[in-house]
Amino acid sequence: MAAQTSLLALSFAALLLIGGESATFTIKNNCPMTIWPAAFTGEGSQPSTTGHLPYRRVRTWRRSLQWSYGVPPATLVEFTLNDNGGLDTYDISNVDGSNLRVTLAPDNSACVTTSCLGDINADCPADLARKSGSETVGCLSDCAALNRPEDCCTGAFNTTQTCQPSRSANYFKEKCPQAYGYAFHDQTSTFTCSTGTNYRITFCP
Repeated sequence: MAAQTSLLALSFAALLLIGGESATFTIKNNCPMTIWPAAFTGEGSQPSTTGHLPYRRVRTWRRSLQWSYGVPPATLVEFTLNDNGGLDTYDISNVDGSNLRVTLAPDNSACVTTSCLGDINADCPADLARKSGSETVGCLSDCAALNRPEDCCTGAFNTTQTCQPSRSANYFKEKCPQAYGYAFHDQTSTFTCSTGTNYRITFCP
């Protein structure tokens, strides 16, 4: 049976704290199941239900009904608006794990469209796999599964010299070269675009 498309098209505006400009994020679901996209601003308060978010930092992901704050494993799409001299920064992150393929496309042709298109769930190591019945629905990172400083790049391992990519980080990077597999994939996974750009996030592209 062909997968249903356009189960969800949701737009919201993140209003910048500086300059009053805004960016519109359009979220589209091409997956065969209903998803509940979530947005988290890190500001300590619940975002407005109008869809207007007066914040510079926005994170969105696919959640099931019981997940409130991106409980791993969850593929994250992250933005910091007007971050550096009139630029937005954005990325896709599997640092805590992955549960869905996703594409992030700026509406500015001068900017990079980034994606995570590999089927991470298909070959997820058994000890990192999260199941729904017999189906793997998510793949944890070593950090999320084991919470060890050497996997999470924390404590004495908080530099590029002391924290090397773990087994899951290498696996995620192989499947999704543009996305973060661990904390220090900045050079290959962080992108910039001029402030005021709008963004389209597509799940199961």
